[in-house]
Amino acid sequence: MNKIALLAFVLLCSMGYSQAVRKYSNEFMNIGVDAAALGMANAVTSSTSDVNSGYWNPAGLMALEDKQVALMHASYFANIAQYDYAAFSAPIDEQSAWGISAIRFGVDDILNTTELIDDQGNIDYNRVSKFSTADYGITFSYARKLKVPGWQYGINAKIIRRIIGKFANSWGFGVDAGLQFERNDWKFGLMLRDITTTYNIWNIDEEQYAKIKNAVAGQNQDLPESTEITLPKAQFGISKKFEFHYDYTLLAALNLNMEFAKTNDVIASDFVSIAPAVGFEFGYTDLVFLRTGFGNFQNITQLDNSRKLSFQPNIGLGFKYKGIQIDYALTDLGNQSAALYSNIFSLKVDLGIFR
Repeated sequence: MNKIALLAFVLLCSMGYSQAVRKYSNEFMNIGVDAAALGMANAVTSSTSDVNSGYWNPAGLMALEDKQVALMHASYFANIAQYDYAAFSAPIDEQSAWGISAIRFGVDDILNTTELIDDQGNIDYNRVSKFSTADYGITFSYARKLKVPGWQYGINAKIIRRIIGKFANSWGFGVDAGLQFERNDWKFGLMLRDITTTYNIWNIDEEQYAKIKNAVAGQNQDLPESTEITLPKAQFGISKKFEFHYDYTLLAALNLNMEFAKTNDVIASDFVSIAPAVGFEFGYTDLVFLRTGFGNFQNITQLDNSRKLSFQPNIGLGFKYKGIQIDYALTDLGNQSAALYSNIFSLKVDLGIFR
C-alpha cells in the first residue's frame, strides 16, 4: 500500500511540473492581511502572534490565549476591485491551536459586450450584460509546540476558488508550512508558501469562448491552458521587542522575502531572488501604536538604461483597548512607481472580553 501511495505521489508531481507555471498565479493570496502588518511592510514572519498568524505564519497561533476574530476591507484601482478578509482562531490546549481564514478579491459589475453586435451587424445595447470575476481563498491552519523549548510549527491547507463570470472557473489546493523560534527575546520565523506547488485546474466554457474567438484576427485562436501551478516562495524573519521605562516599547523586524526565480529584487540570481523588508512598531502602554515599514526593494531600469533602486514605504496607526484593536495603514498597494496609496482598516477582537 505504501508503494502505491509513493507511486501516486511521484506521478502527481511529474504531471504537475509538466503543466503551465505562472509567475503570478494566485497572486491575490500574496497581497497581505491586517493593517498592523501592512504598516510594517509585512515584516512580521517572526513576530506574528495572533489570529492573523494563519496568513503570515501559522506557527504564531501558539501565542493565542483565547479565541480571536479579525476583519479587513480594502479597495483597489480607484474602488474598482474589492479585497475582503475574515479570520477566526482559537487555542486547542496548551500544546496546539487552530484557525480558519477567508479572502475574497473581486471585481463586480463588469460589462459583457460579447453580444453587443448581433448576427446582422446591428448594435443593440440591450444585449449588454454584467458579470463578476472573483478569487476566493480558504485557509485551514494548525499549530503545535515542538518538544524542543522555544520551537513551534504550523501548517496551512489552502483551497482556491476562482470565477470569471460564466466564462471560466477553477479549483486549486496548496499547503504552507511555518516555523518560529524564540531565544533571549529574539524571535526567528520561517514561512514556506505553496510548498507542494498550488495546483489550479480550470474549466472553460467553450461555447462562451467561441463567441470571442475571432474578435481580434490572429488572436485567441486556441483555448487557454486548463492547468497552472504556483511555485513555492519563502520568507525568513527576525525581530526583537525593546522596552523603555515600562510604558514604551519598540518592535524592530526584518524580513527576507525569497522567490526561486530571477526577478528585479535587489539580490537576484538564477536560483533565488531576495527582497528585504524592515518594519518598526512603537507602542505606548500597549494602547497606542505607531508603525512604519519599507519593503519591495527593486532594481528598476530607466528609459536611458540606467538602474534605479525603488522601494515601498508604509505607515500605520493602531489603538487597542480591552481586547478590541483597530488598525490603520497607509500603504502603496500594487503600484510602486506612482504615488497611489491605499487606506487600509482592520479590526481584531479577543472574544474573551465577552465572558
